[in-house]
Amino acid sequence: MTKYMVIGAGFAFAAAVQPGPLQAYLLSRVAAIGWRKTLPASFSPLLSDGPIAFLALFVLGRLSPFAESVLRAAGGVLLIYLALRVFRQWRNKPAESVEPPARVPRTLVEAALVNVLNPNPYLGWTLVLGPIVLDAWRQSPMRGVAVVASFYATMVVMLGALIFVFGAARFLGPKLQRVLLPVSAAILAVLGIYQLAVSIGSFGRT
Repeated sequence: MTKYMVIGAGFAFAAAVQPGPLQAYLLSRVAAIGWRKTLPASFSPLLSDGPIAFLALFVLGRLSPFAESVLRAAGGVLLIYLALRVFRQWRNKPAESVEPPARVPRTLVEAALVNVLNPNPYLGWTLVLGPIVLDAWRQSPMRGVAVVASFYATMVVMLGALIFVFGAARFLGPKLQRVLLPVSAAILAVLGIYQLAVSIGSFGRT
């Protein structure tokens, strides 16, 4: 149980601290209306990811064990690639603050729509989180629930923390991101290696 909770929380942490469309939206709203009014938008993944998760699990549940192992290996490669990209970003230049877009959504529902149009949740659920949840569920439904619960609890907490930091002490934003990026890269690399190791073991059993 603990292992799956750590995996879910680690992936959520790495996803939350990296720059992306949702993070850009949240920071733009902090600049426009302040961190207190923006804070509820940290729950937007809970609204947006339901259909994505259902679709991913529906498709994955109908794949052969071999195809599932191939997808899991692809997820491991993706995580290692992302880790290298984040590490290069951290090494080559300081983190820059996100410029607010000209027009930004203004509600929690619209924030969820921003995430629906973001490719990252689809990749994450199809190649990483989906296979892990299915594997955990087959061992015990509680383990599958633990992965999902730890992932979204960590995601909401981290997004809320980023909103607070950029709102209450915005001058710390780039400096904080500079510190968090290598941590994110390390977590992604460890998760990628774990995914590859599990998929290689699965190939041996198929």
